[in-house]
Amino acid sequence: MRLITAIVQPERLADVQIALAQHEVAGMTISECTGYARQHGHNEVYRGAEFTIDFVLKVKLEILCRDAACDRIIDVIVQAARTGQVGDGKVWVVPVESAIRIRTGERDGAAV
Repeated sequence: MRLITAIVQPERLADVQIALAQHEVAGMTISECTGYARQHGHNEVYRGAEFTIDFVLKVKLEILCRDAACDRIIDVIVQAARTGQVGDGKVWVVPVESAIRIRTGERDGAAV
């Protein structure tokens, strides 16, 4: 099993969610987060005063999947989230030793 984590722009979330649903991804966890990488935030003017916003609003998706589906899911996320601009996000994958569905007690592959 693998845990796919993706950080994407909030305005791309709906496209990513629709694309994943069309590829039969059963579930995901979504969290709002802030951060920066290469774009290092930006400057804004509010009521005549200029200030720097260091952290940019992003959305974090987490998807637990079987090993065989991992590359396909990554491709779907990347294609749906890409705008070609700085700040599109990142995807990373980590192995998962075990997963348990709390409701039924199913383990590992059956719990995905």
